[in-house]
Amino acid sequence: MDNAVKPRLFDVTVWTIGLLAGMALIAHEAMAEGMIASPTNERWKAECGSCHVAYPPALLPASTRRRLMSQLDRHFGVDATVDPMAGAEMVRYLERYAGTERRTTASTGSLRVTETRWFSHKHGEVPASIWRLPAVKSASNCAACHTGAEQGDFRHHNIRIPR
Repeated sequence: MDNAVKPRLFDVTVWTIGLLAGMALIAHEAMAEGMIASPTNERWKAECGSCHVAYPPALLPASTRRRLMSQLDRHFGVDATVDPMAGAEMVRYLERYAGTERRTTASTGSLRVTETRWFSHKHGEVPASIWRLPAVKSASNCAACHTGAEQGDFRHHNIRIPR
């Protein structure tokens, strides 16, 4: 390889690695600050969002998402079955934007977002009385307090505790 080409190739490689690292840092910081947005999938939003907030894919790891999708006929006491093509599309989407195992796995192996390490860390100071408010009902009702939950916005300044 020509010596004049080597430095350019090295510069492009270093620049690319720097760009990717910067993008990863921005994504990590956004999640740490409460923005958990990902490109939307209309089928997932319509199917999952018809009963509850369509939880952002990053709130659970891919392995948990696969387990959830394989058990839709008994999804937390409800038959949430979708046609196989829709299910396959949703699994691909959920796996692509899933969270990391370390951050989003429930210590008990539970499928619930509310039992993940991340959720416990973020909501540990919330008194049990808040979860029992008529407008909240349970920890899984994100939209009761997080006004931007539907858009993946869980930032502190958008929290409104119902009375």
